[in-house]
Amino acid sequence: MKAISIYSAVFLTGLSAGFYYAWQVSVIPGTKLISDSSFLESMQNINRAIQNPAFMLIFFGTLLALVGAAYFNFSQTEVFRWILAATLIYVFGVLGVTISGNVPLNEYLDQVQLGRLDARGLSHVREIFEKSWNLRHLIRTAFALLSFFLILGALYRFGSENLNFK
Repeated sequence: MKAISIYSAVFLTGLSAGFYYAWQVSVIPGTKLISDSSFLESMQNINRAIQNPAFMLIFFGTLLALVGAAYFNFSQTEVFRWILAATLIYVFGVLGVTISGNVPLNEYLDQVQLGRLDARGLSHVREIFEKSWNLRHLIRTAFALLSFFLILGALYRFGSENLNFK
């Protein structure tokens, strides 16, 4: 169970980090090139569509896998420390930033009736939303990657302790 828990944590943390990284390097640069109305409509639709089981599995499943890996590896002090660090970074840097920052911005944008705004209004809403959302996304991307590298380090330490890699 120890090995399965740590491999699951590595897999899901990797999916999470990969998702945020891919968004950071592809979607964000692309959205900077489109009109205000296209950007806002796209973000509204994406924010609605992302609330699906596949994304929730990655978002919350990563947390469960990290907690499970910590639980099953508690007796291995060094491995546990790496897993605990990965878990705390994921909780505060990914979940915390998303829930306290990105989600409220998504909810704000969802309430905006884009069809009722003129060009100036659309520009204003984009200005409020985009810079703040993108900054929070960059922060959670960095923390997701850090969490992934830490759980990879835990896997290496796990292997060293259990398979005599040292």
